[in-house]
Amino acid sequence: MLNPPKLIGHRGVKNLSPENTLNSIELAHKLGLKWIEVDVKISKDSVPILLHDATLDRTTNGIGLPTEFIYDDLKKLDAGIFFYNYFTQIYIPTLKQVLSFCKKNEMGLNIELKPNPGFEKNNVEAIAKLLSNFNFNNQYYFSSFDWSSVILMKKLLPKAYYGLLIDEFNKDISIKNVLDMCEKYKFSCCGFNKNIINSDIMNKMKKHNLITTIYSEKNFIPNEAKELWSMGVKSIFIDDPTEFKIS
Repeated sequence: MLNPPKLIGHRGVKNLSPENTLNSIELAHKLGLKWIEVDVKISKDSVPILLHDATLDRTTNGIGLPTEFIYDDLKKLDAGIFFYNYFTQIYIPTLKQVLSFCKKNEMGLNIELKPNPGFEKNNVEAIAKLLSNFNFNNQYYFSSFDWSSVILMKKLLPKAYYGLLIDEFNKDISIKNVLDMCEKYKFSCCGFNKNIINSDIMNKMKKHNLITTIYSEKNFIPNEAKELWSMGVKSIFIDDPTEFKIS
C-alpha cells in the first residue's frame, strides 16, 4: 500500500538548493526528509534526466529543448548558476543517479512525468525501461498533469503506484472526472493545487479511499500545513522544511 509521509521534498528542496539536482536531493536527506519529488524527461539519446521546464533556459546556462542534446552534452551545462548567480560544478543528473541515492539512503520517490511535447511516449518508455532494469525496492509512485502518460506507464509497469495531478477545474476536468479516472485505472492518489482544495473534495477523496497530496507555488508554513493535514491531506510538497519538526 502506498504510504508517503506528511512532507515530500519538492524537486529536492528547491528553495534551499538548485531544483532537481543531486545537491538538492542530498540536502533534503540531510534535513531529515524521507521522500522527494523530481521531474523527469528524456535527452536526445533517451536518457531519463531531471528537468522541470519544457526548455533548459530557466534552470541551466543552456538554451533549447533537452531532446535536442545527448546527455553527455547536457551534463556539461551548469544547473546551479540560476540559483547562485555564479558558475558552479552542479549538473543535470540522471534518474538512475537519483534512484541509486534514494536506494542507498532508503528514501521514497515521487517521479513526475514531465515530457516535452511530442515525446510523451518516448519519455514513458525510457523511464519504464530504466525502472524495469533497476532493483529499486523503495516505495515510489508516478504522477503527471499529462494523464495519458500515467495511463501508458501503468500498462508498462502495472505493479507500480500512480497518481493524477490537477492544477485547476474547468470544462474538461471536474472532480467527478478525476475520481472516475482513478477508479478506471486503479490509481492510488491525486495531487491538487492548494488553491482548489476544499472539504467537499476531501470528503470525496476519502470516500474513494484515495490519497490526497497538495502542492503550491509558494512554500507552506507550519500552520497552513497543519490545517491541510487536519482535513485529511496525506502529504504536502515542501520547498523549505526548516520551520517544520521532521520526525
